[in-house]
Amino acid sequence: MRINEIFYSLQGEGFWTGTPIIFVRFAGCNLHCDFCDTQHDTFLEMTEAEILSEIRKFPACRVCLTGGEPSLQITQSFIDLLHREGYIIHIETNGTNALPNGIDWITLSPKSKNIVLQKAGELKIVYINTVGLEKWLTFNAGHFFLQPCSNQNTAEVVDYVLAHPKWRLSLQTHKILGIQ
Repeated sequence: MRINEIFYSLQGEGFWTGTPIIFVRFAGCNLHCDFCDTQHDTFLEMTEAEILSEIRKFPACRVCLTGGEPSLQITQSFIDLLHREGYIIHIETNGTNALPNGIDWITLSPKSKNIVLQKAGELKIVYINTVGLEKWLTFNAGHFFLQPCSNQNTAEVVDYVLAHPKWRLSLQTHKILGIQ
């Protein structure tokens, strides 16, 4: 698998904000978003065993598979390995690819109309404008978040959430705190 980085920090966005999590950031994506913060050309090829060895260095029981787009590389055997080792698996995905079974928490952050996922623990939309937002409220998700784009349009998102209270505000608190 092409791994951009593996690190330990606090989840900075969405439902699990503030929770200690081991992040496995995959390089590569099938979309090309202007605001993406992943360096896709910098990665190490790692086996499942090598990734597990790095994960074991940290004390948390939660692992977040993120990217890029992790669904392009993760396998059922990798998910099964992490579960056998006692990890709770989170994924942050754009939802354009099917996922292996057994992922414990799905954060869907759609950036395309070609979504194949049917449900998620949370839906987190990077707020660019209001076009099409309300249609997402019928998606099968437990929580609905709007996130300012690179913390640049926070006041606009706050106003929208106040006027549409089914949405919740998600800030990139890791960037505000200056942590990874």
